[in-house]
Order: sequence, then C-alpha cells, then structure tokens
Amino acid sequence: MEEKLLISIVTAAYNSEKTIAQTIESVLNQTYTNIEYIIIDGLSSDGTVSIADSYRDKFTEKGISYRVVSEKDRGIYDAMNKGIRMAGGQLIGLLNSDDWYEPVCAEVVAETYLKEPFDMMYADLRMIKRDGSTGIKRARLRDYVTTRDWNHPTTFLTKQIYEAYQYPNESVYDDLDMLLYMRSRHKKVVTVNRTLANYRLGGASNRKSLKDAKERMVVKYRIYRKYGYSRLYLLEAVLMETAKFILA
Repeated sequence: MEEKLLISIVTAAYNSEKTIAQTIESVLNQTYTNIEYIIIDGLSSDGTVSIADSYRDKFTEKGISYRVVSEKDRGIYDAMNKGIRMAGGQLIGLLNSDDWYEPVCAEVVAETYLKEPFDMMYADLRMIKRDGSTGIKRARLRDYVTTRDWNHPTTFLTKQIYEAYQYPNESVYDDLDMLLYMRSRHKKVVTVNRTLANYRLGGASNRKSLKDAKERMVVKYRIYRKYGYSRLYLLEAVLMETAKFILA
C-alpha cells in the first residue's frame, strides 16, 4: 500500500514507567510507518520521561517523527488536547500510556480511510483484567448510542474534527462527550471488526470503588442529557458502571 496518508498518534502520560515502554514499542513496531508519535507527559516524578527519551534513536532510524513534551497540565484530556494541537496528521489516534496497539493498527486505519473516508473510526478491543484473562469488546454502530459498542483506544478521528471541537476537559468521560458530539452532528462514523488495540482494566474510568462508580453514573448521564438523549440513558449509565465495578 502506498504510504501517503499521515497518521498522528498521541499518548498522554503521567508516572507511567511500568507500562509506557510497551505502549511506545507498539507504535514503533507498526507495519504502517507514515506516522508521527507525540507523547505529552504531565511532569512525571518517576522514570516515564527517561524511558520515552530512550526511544528517540529507534524512531529516527525508522523515519518516524517522535516528540516528547513534559510540562504541567490540567489532566489527561488537557494533555490530549495539547498533543492534538501539535499533530500534523490527517487522522489522529489517542493511545493511553498503559494500553498498546496491535502491529497492523495504523495500516488498517489507513486502508479503511482510503476505501471509505470517515470522520471517526473505531474497531474491536482486547480487554485485559488484572488476573491476565482477556475478552474481546466488539465495535458496533447502532441508533441506540452506548459505550458498550464503542472502544476509545481504537478510535481515530480526522484533524478537521478536532479543529472544530476538542475535549472539554470536564471529566473522565470527555471521550463519551466526543462520541455524542459526533453522533449528534451526523458525522461519518465507521466500525471495523478487527482487534486493533489492547486495554488494561483498572484505570480511572473503572476504579473499584462504589463511590467512584456512583459519581461516574451521574457524570455519564449528565453528558447524555447535554446532547438531548432521553431519561432511558440513566439506566444505561447505571448498567455500565455497575458492570465496570464488578469487572474491575
């Protein structure tokens, strides 16, 4: 495949020394190399930045643009917004510092876009529990909008979309806000039923605390209501957070 389409990948990191090497290597080892990689670190106090810096030569050898920025931010979505503004690719993916891509991820994204230009794309996701067991979360597109059908680590949006709307930096569910923004404006969304990324359970969106789960229910339902969704989605928020509480 002729590599003309530039894909930008952004990782927001903070004290991620235990996992970020696997994240970085998954980008380095992509079969599609017309990519740029931007890491936005929030002034980590551990070895995150030194680990990231150690990969500079490897990315240079592959001809991949690689930037590591470490400065104070206002949370993960503020860091993502910074990286998005720096990105020069036509398509942008956001990869958290404890997740990693499958080697064909960028290649599949590029092929999909060239066949069917989209505003947003997402694919299947491998979910990994603390005990090492795994399961595949399938990507689907239905009129009923639920995060059960959508996988943020496999999501790619166009630069044009991000230029029009970035994450509001209001909650851990800013990504849901973006999904509902896209659906409410009838943007072109496509799904790919192929596993393109791996996600470790246990992050901020699934902490095993009843108090945290209740707070997330309220936040998620508030975002649904922001975009005019019915009260039925209160049940959706309760069911999803209950499931996360049990699985985390």
